[in-house]
Amino acid sequence: MKSQKTFLLMLAVCTGMVAGTAKAGAWGQKGHDVTCSIAERHLTKKAAKEIDRILDGKSIVYWANWMDNASHTSEFAYTKTWHYKDIDPDETYETAELCESGDVVTAINAQVAALKSGELNKDAEALALKMLVHLVGDVHCPMHAARKYDKGGNTWQVQFFDKGKNLHAIWDTDIVEAAHKWTYTEWADQIDIAGRAGIRLISQGTPDDWCKETHEIAEAVYEKTPVGSKLSYDYVTESTPVVEQQLLRGGIRLAAILNEIFD
Repeated sequence: MKSQKTFLLMLAVCTGMVAGTAKAGAWGQKGHDVTCSIAERHLTKKAAKEIDRILDGKSIVYWANWMDNASHTSEFAYTKTWHYKDIDPDETYETAELCESGDVVTAINAQVAALKSGELNKDAEALALKMLVHLVGDVHCPMHAARKYDKGGNTWQVQFFDKGKNLHAIWDTDIVEAAHKWTYTEWADQIDIAGRAGIRLISQGTPDDWCKETHEIAEAVYEKTPVGSKLSYDYVTESTPVVEQQLLRGGIRLAAILNEIFD
């Protein structure tokens, strides 16, 4: 009962695969598509025109999941650690040792600075933009600001509808797919309802602030979901508002970043 209350309290405050050790990509395809679809709806005309130029007419949704695949190639292997920022329970966000190869916050900041610099050629602009639209989604996925010792929940084993899963995979993909059988556009239609005041509130802060916020949610997830938990319909029902909230935040904040860069 205590863990459930704590979990629900965190929601108010902040308002898989079989076991493996490799990092998974945040949200899965559907979640990243939703984030980018929401962002597109909030772009200024000038920002949308610039993005259209850089990406040769392709939508940011088209590139939403590109980086997950690219990070597994030799050319972009250097970006593998850019998808997350993990913090162990004996650390704080401020005292956690920085990853030498970068993390999701440093990567977001680097792409923003590069795109603002005015020094990139068109190919370099496109690369930075394709990375940025994915990384902003990543920083809002709870298990991408989780714990180091279990590889962001990848070794945290539970049962999801009687199948062995790890916590990372459940929050990347399984809850999203179990929550609503919607297309990414239907997701965006249903959850992009914050209104002007809500959008202004959500847009505030920095990537560091957003990552701290996500880490707090991750800690609530851990408390709610001990190793060996048997998860079913109740868990999906309780977790769906978190997923909806984080996808909306990611989309609104991505739009805010892109408008700042290009408008």
